[in-house]
Amino acid sequence: LLHDIGHYTSEFGTYSPEDVEDKHHDEAGGEVLAPFFPPVIVECVRLHVAAKRYLCATDPTYFGRLSPASVHTLSLQGGPMNAEEVAEFRKNPFHEEAVRVRIWDESGKIANMKTRTFRDYVPLLQRVVTQFAAGKPA
Repeated sequence: LLHDIGHYTSEFGTYSPEDVEDKHHDEAGGEVLAPFFPPVIVECVRLHVAAKRYLCATDPTYFGRLSPASVHTLSLQGGPMNAEEVAEFRKNPFHEEAVRVRIWDESGKIANMKTRTFRDYVPLLQRVVTQFAAGKPA
């Protein structure tokens, strides 16, 4: 739900097929969510681009599941990880959760898929933000 929020919060704007450099929406999204959400959510947002690069390096079938836009941005984001980057990515305590978010992201790119509206998720988001602000686990 929140992983691409950086497209709407950074000075770089939303994705365009004409992009010739990475807009770092993953970092922008993590930064904007950090004051309001628990680390697992922030890290899933911050790491979802790295998770794509990781999956392309470690799962031989993953690249074939990427949307055309994801293939394009992968080339701007450094391509599949090398062995050192894979090892570094695995050190993050939330890397497995970020990989799950990435897989869900690709699975959600089906034209005309019926989904709930953002408004449907507002009560859940508010509960998470409220609990995080109170120092309670979400």
